[in-house]
Amino acid sequence: MLRFAFAILLSPAMIGVAAQSDTGTIAGKVVFTTKVKGAALPSSAYPTRTVGDRQPPSISELRNVVVSIKDAPFRGSLTAKTSELKQDHESFVPHVLAITRGSTVAFPNADPFFHNVFSLSSAASFNLGRYPTGKTAMQVFPKAGIVKVFCNIHSHMGATILVFDHPYFAIPEADGAYELPAIPAGDYTIVGWHDRVGERTVPVKVERGKTTTINMSLPLEDAR
Repeated sequence: MLRFAFAILLSPAMIGVAAQSDTGTIAGKVVFTTKVKGAALPSSAYPTRTVGDRQPPSISELRNVVVSIKDAPFRGSLTAKTSELKQDHESFVPHVLAITRGSTVAFPNADPFFHNVFSLSSAASFNLGRYPTGKTAMQVFPKAGIVKVFCNIHSHMGATILVFDHPYFAIPEADGAYELPAIPAGDYTIVGWHDRVGERTVPVKVERGKTTTINMSLPLEDAR
């Protein structure tokens, strides 16, 4: 008696479709319940400098929000990337950065004077030393957590880097819209974070092949 064995070969594209069918998407908008009326208080620790005709970049406060999945299970390989946190007009731009564990951040100095980037955070403690305009220092972030970044020459400068050990996070667009795609189906907690608010959480159920809408309100108070 002859027996025949048949093997079904799946192309990478077919495997991708099968994998995506087991995931869903979370999308929505982030809004503030209190309008931000003013900028951060000026510092008198150092004299004000005139930096040519340049003006500080105009960035929506919503771009300082990070939306993520809390304690998300992830067994794949994280993609390490290089992001930029520029020192411009005595400010870090952007003010908030979200990256995956193992990624690198470049700190270019666009000001016509020295800066010195450092952090004493438990997730990353480093000091990049003094360097002049046009130079860039680099730092790798191998541990997940919140990293507060400062300049020890200009005390009013500060930024936050959120390092994740999963890819399920996003910074909203200027209108507050965000999207977290390709999340395995299941029950989760979604987090809206802002450095002047802290965390706000909402339970969410992700269903296969569907988009779940979660709109979040953050009670942001005036900085003054």
